[in-house]
This record gives sequence, structure tokens and C-alpha cells, in this order.
Amino acid sequence: MSTLERLELTIAARRAASPDESYVAKLNAKGLPKMAQKLGEEATEAVIAAVSGSNEELVGESADLLFHLLVLLNAKGLSLDHVLAELDRREGLSGLDEKASRSE
Repeated sequence: MSTLERLELTIAARRAASPDESYVAKLNAKGLPKMAQKLGEEATEAVIAAVSGSNEELVGESADLLFHLLVLLNAKGLSLDHVLAELDRREGLSGLDEKASRSE
């Protein structure tokens, strides 16, 4: 089992915990808008780290970004497998062709 798969299981288990005892439960209690906001904040922090931070800062912010993405996916009833299936579907496609197909 991969690190992300283990993290996904931990997030699912902690969702039902008390918000006083679990950050995941606290995010879920605040709802989807707060989870989406946190994901956006982490994405921005990753961008800033990529442009002006160290590699270590980028790694840390990337970990935060992946964590918050998995929390949001879980809240929406989606899993990492859904995202991986979409990446598999896109494999072998030109990025330009794939993007053009979404705007048609």
C-alpha cells in the first residue's frame, strides 16, 4: 500500500472523530467551502515555494497540498482511485489535445 493510500484511509477514519480531536474532522465540520479554501491556500503556498523558496519548502508545501486534496476528495465521496483513473484515461494523449477536447 502506498503512502497516499494509507493517508487516504487515515483521513476516512478521522472524518468521524470529534473536531476537538482531529484536524480532518474539524475541516469536515466547517464544510466544503472551508476545505476548498484550505486547498487553495496550500496551492498558493506551493507556488510561492516553487518560485522563491527552497526545495525543502516546496516539498513541505506539496505534502500539505496533497493532504488537503485528499481531505476534499474524501468529503465529496471521491477517492484517489478516481483521480488515478482519470490520469490513466489521459495517458498517451497530448496535453494540448486533451485540453482542447475539454473546451469542445
